Amino acid sequence: MKDLFFSLPEAVVVGNGEFPSHEIPLQVLDSSSLVICCDGGANSYIESGRTPQFIIGDGDSLSTDNRTRFADRFLHSSDQETNDQTKAVRYLHSKGIRRIAIVAATGKREDHTLGNISLLQEYLHMGMEVTMLTDYGFFVAVRGTQTFKSFAGQQVSVFGLQTQGMRSQGLKYSLYDFTAWWQGTLNEAEGKEFTIFTEGEYLVYRTYQKKDSNLL
Repeated sequence: MKDLFFSLPEAVVVGNGEFPSHEIPLQVLDSSSLVICCDGGANSYIESGRTPQFIIGDGDSLSTDNRTRFADRFLHSSDQETNDQTKAVRYLHSKGIRRIAIVAATGKREDHTLGNISLLQEYLHMGMEVTMLTDYGFFVAVRGTQTFKSFAGQQVSVFGLQTQGMRSQGLKYSLYDFTAWWQGTLNEAEGKEFTIFTEGEYLVYRTYQKKDSNLL
């Protein structure tokens, strides 16, 4: 597998958003030895010709046929205090799995998309290393000073959650402690890596490289 700019996961969570079509999330999905689907996300996953190891949720959006067909791997959870994505992450956490990827968490309803992305900070608090992949790029939640692999021209957005003294090296535009979401968007990497210096927590979004380049 080509260099994906993040560590390959121990497991993949499939959400109930738009099923991926880009080769990178599909490559990560198909290379994983453990896939757990969030309730209705199993419908799209199964329609794509794949078979989930587990399905978790309250079953409200899982088709009747799939609930019957995969009854032996359906993990029922009626907890209404959190969503199925978090139920899947907590299940993997209980099994000692810490490095995961999430696909199909965006698209469809915008409020679900925002909620799913914001939950990356909660998973960070759990000690999880989570990468959320879309058809355009990927999100990670981190804390403190971090160096990120990149390529020249890679589009980068940084969302400061709780930061102090934020600054950067290797990005086209300087960073600072943001007071609004939009302020850290539409930045650009200048080379093969960039560093964000700060205290606190933040989200980083990076785009994939175009197919006509030597790197993903």
